[in-house]
Amino acid sequence: MLSVGCKFPLFDLNGVGEHNGFVNISTASIANDWAVVYFYPKDFTFICPTEILEMDRLVDEGVNVIGFSGDNEFCKLAWKKDNDLIRNIRHTLAADSGLELSGELGVVDQHEQVCLRATYIVDPENTIQSITVNALDSGRNVDETI
Repeated sequence: MLSVGCKFPLFDLNGVGEHNGFVNISTASIANDWAVVYFYPKDFTFICPTEILEMDRLVDEGVNVIGFSGDNEFCKLAWKKDNDLIRNIRHTLAADSGLELSGELGVVDQHEQVCLRATYIVDPENTIQSITVNALDSGRNVDETI
């Protein structure tokens, strides 16, 4: 697992943006600013929407926020349109299809083949300043991230 002080890996992925359209999201999207990058297991689950809605509060703090799971961008768009809690979030949900980024970071549950509930705080120089990783069934506290 990459740790505090390491550079956050380069990425270039598809996702769904604030206005529910397809977007490209890359390392350049978080360059020169503080970012919170978080991973969640799957779209269309019952726990994830509450966490995603809470993560959107970080946008109010002036932070770039990106949520990742292994589901593709079409699944993310369908989920956002279907779920009242996340329909109007202001941050991007990115498709780590194939789990390449989460695998490089070391935050994949190998048995379930999904992302763990990991949260990274990345500084403007793209250096990891904080990491928390929770088991699949353990939620996060966004107030601690703030």
